[in-house]
Amino acid sequence: MQPLPVEYFSALAELPNCRHVFTRRIAGIDVSHNKAEALARLEKAHQQIRHATGFGDWPLLTAEQIHGDKIAIVDLADCRGSRVGCEDKHFSGCDGIITNQHGVAVGIYVADCCAVYIVDPKTPAIGLVHSGRKGTEFGVVSNAIAQMAARFGSNPGDLIVQLSPCIRPPHYEINFAAKIVEQCRAQGLHNINDGGICTACHVDVYYSYRAEKGRTGRMLALLGLL
Repeated sequence: MQPLPVEYFSALAELPNCRHVFTRRIAGIDVSHNKAEALARLEKAHQQIRHATGFGDWPLLTAEQIHGDKIAIVDLADCRGSRVGCEDKHFSGCDGIITNQHGVAVGIYVADCCAVYIVDPKTPAIGLVHSGRKGTEFGVVSNAIAQMAARFGSNPGDLIVQLSPCIRPPHYEINFAAKIVEQCRAQGLHNINDGGICTACHVDVYYSYRAEKGRTGRMLALLGLL
């Protein structure tokens, strides 16, 4: 049996109360199309990965990802205290989602932009944010952190942040990953993790919007509370 085209991050894998995964390039699927067509072609494979990694029966919450700074908040009012009260939902006009609900999968699609995982293991609460050049300039990750503090009472010093693989210099003129780290530190975070992997440097492993001139697939980042 072939191994799943996914990866995990050690900073999150050691946490007992959350589940995460980051998909890689999936062999055998032609994704040299626009975003909608590429995602349609990847949907079945992504569903299989969700089932294989424990997210299969969890509602999936996704964001539209418009390169802005708006964060969707999913709390008791949305899920009525039980995952059976939640349904799959797509949040228009948002680039991130935060929640304190268990058994709910938060998903972000990326192909050069960064998927930023945020975990508060004490409250507990989580956030998953899409942050590329524009979103980083708007401070979308900082907004998510502020919203987690305001809505769920998260202490920034308790938060654990993980940056996904994303495009970096010399393949991109701005190192927005470094700016995300700076913004997190400015918010009072200490546990910030970044493997430094560039998607455009490894198109055999990841999809890269710039390296593949806009006609490529997307990696799916998933995060949820157990």
